[in-house]
Parts: sequence; structure tokens; C-alpha cells
Amino acid sequence: MAGYLAGNVDKWIYIDVADQHPDSIRFIMDCEKALGIEIEILKSTEYCCVEDCIRVFGGFRDAHSGFAPCTNWLKKRIRKEWEAKHPDYDLTYVWGYDLNEIPRAENMIEANPQAKHEFPLIEKNLYKEDVHGLFERTFDFKRPLMYELGYPNNNCVGCIKGGMGYWNKIRKDFPEVFESRARLERLVGYSILKDKNGPVFLDELDPERGNMDTEIFPECGLMCYFAQNNY
Repeated sequence: MAGYLAGNVDKWIYIDVADQHPDSIRFIMDCEKALGIEIEILKSTEYCCVEDCIRVFGGFRDAHSGFAPCTNWLKKRIRKEWEAKHPDYDLTYVWGYDLNEIPRAENMIEANPQAKHEFPLIEKNLYKEDVHGLFERTFDFKRPLMYELGYPNNNCVGCIKGGMGYWNKIRKDFPEVFESRARLERLVGYSILKDKNGPVFLDELDPERGNMDTEIFPECGLMCYFAQNNY
């Protein structure tokens, strides 16, 4: 939606990660048809999946810097490699941060001075619920399946940044992923989760802990209509 609202995007890129739900590719193909523009798919040739990154790094993230190898090696590094192959481009990135994510947008500008940046959702005063409502009013195909299943983001299935409620939902919806991540925790000797008492390993996580009442329901309020009518 951010790229659609920007209206002047001349290059669409999708960075594919094996751990994302397969329905994500269906969504990309539907976007291509609706936009009439080819979406270039990039993918790491160095690492196959999240588990590869975790095994090499020896953990899920750096405790001091917050560095997550999967995010950095499977996504950020791929974008930087694409930039390096196109040194003559005058880059302007369009980001999908919403009105709740202004600090993230500011950090993105500071961390990437090599390019200009646009934030259409913030500029149009849109929250995530507005964006989902606007999507349903604009297009005739479905959102990525992870949203339909009640997840707040279309991240990797088994995202290491998820909380206890998220992981207990993954336990029910994708038990094989839950079990795989639980084995990976024991292999590297670090847990994804923690509480005030310390590490909480997935194979010890109480199935009743956490809260997943975070489903994004489409809602098209005043700002949603304004954004659509001013596209």
C-alpha cells in the first residue's frame, strides 16, 4: 500500500526468505497483476533460511546491540548488495511504516543517508488498521494468509522477535515450526524468550502464557478515505 500510495515507484523489489509463508509469493503475483509492473524477487545465495543464520551466528541476536543475524543477513544484506550493483541510481526508498512507527522511520533515515526516503502511510496519517481497510477497498485479492490467520505482521513463520503469545499461537498453527525452533534453541544454547526470571525455552513455555489479541482487522476511517480520494 505504501508503494501504491506513493504513486511514482519505478522499481518494485521483494526480498524472499524461505521461512515466510508460501502464500506470500501468491500475494506478490497478485500485486504484479494489479499494478501491471514486474516485481523483482531477490534472495540470499549465502544462507538458505533463518536456521542457517542462527547456527552460524551461534544465537538469535546480540544481547547488547540487538543485532539479529536472520534480519541482517537474509534481508538487509541483500538490499545493500542490490545497492552496490546500482551505484549510479538516485535512490529513494518507499517504506511502509505507519503513524505508530515514526521513531522507526527516523532511525531508518539516520541509518541510511545514502538514499532518500518516503513514508506515505505516515504522511497520510494512516495507522495499520486504516491501511488494511484501504487495501480491501482498493484491491480485489486477499491479504497475505498470515493476516487472515490472526498474526499482526506477515513476517517469517516462527519469527524470533515474537513474544510468548505469538509462540503459543505458532505452537497451534504451525507445530512443526514450533518444534524446530525449540530444538534450535537447545542446539545453540540460547532461548528466544525471557521473563523477569531469565530465559524461557520454547520446550518449557506454558501454553497459556502470552497474549495474541493483536489481529489487524480492516478498518477504513476518515484518513483511509482521504488517502484513497487523494491518490
